[in-house]
Amino acid sequence: MKNTKGFTLIELMLVVIIIGVLASLVVPRLVGRSEEARIAAAKADINANIAVALDLCELDNGQYPPDLNALKAKSGSDANWKGPYLKRSVKDPWGNPYIYRTPGEHSPDYDLYSYGPDGAEGGGDDIVNWEEE
Repeated sequence: MKNTKGFTLIELMLVVIIIGVLASLVVPRLVGRSEEARIAAAKADINANIAVALDLCELDNGQYPPDLNALKAKSGSDANWKGPYLKRSVKDPWGNPYIYRTPGEHSPDYDLYSYGPDGAEGGGDDIVNWEEE
């Protein structure tokens, strides 16, 4: 009698089928997570990271900066500038620049928003600083 070690074709097929069933259950749950993570990151940038930098700049200089680039490098007129207030380039998770306007149309200090996943204004997926959730 020969002592062979290894798997039979039936055992291998069973393992492949089990892995396929598990993958079909897990993959659909993970598919939407990356987009949810990008949206959460944009909200954190808008409502915390960039907002804090803007507020610190305003505290030091008495006014909000004219654009977001002024948070990284001193402009000529800011005598009390104590930055840089941001260390990195300001882009949303989809690679588009955040839109910043001061004074704001929707809030008295500034409007800060991203066009969201579609990269276009409107469509119900814009992420803004003036709406409460």
